Amino acid sequence: MKTLVKVLLLTLMVCGIASCATSGPKFTEMNVAKISQDPGQGRIFFYRPSSMGAAIRPDILLNNEKVGEAISWGFFYVDRPSGDYTVVTSTEVTRKCSFVLDKGQTRYIRMAISMGFFAGHVYGELVDEPAAIEELKGCRYIGK
Repeated sequence: MKTLVKVLLLTLMVCGIASCATSGPKFTEMNVAKISQDPGQGRIFFYRPSSMGAAIRPDILLNNEKVGEAISWGFFYVDRPSGDYTVVTSTEVTRKCSFVLDKGQTRYIRMAISMGFFAGHVYGELVDEPAAIEELKGCRYIGK
């Protein structure tokens, strides 16, 4: 019985570690400010600064278009024209986060997690730049 419990715990640990962002440069190694951006567009960062619920990796939809996945300790960004945007993630429930993006503006969406009945709920929340930059320091680039 003890051996079975140990094997199950080890399997869960390996699955949790494997589902984290382990490749790609760290945010601190990338100079994202120097990555060219069309001056007529804004930039949206998506990041998940936690390993809680690491096995849960829902798709991130931006105005109904899949732009990536919510991967623990990972980040990516997209450039979009100014306008109204809605970020949607779905696990047991669907969660939305809406905001306005202006030309040349950078927005930061933290992918947070809360407990659900069967699985955690991953949802986007708008974060101000100083807090986002601090949280991004531990994340790795998972974009294309």
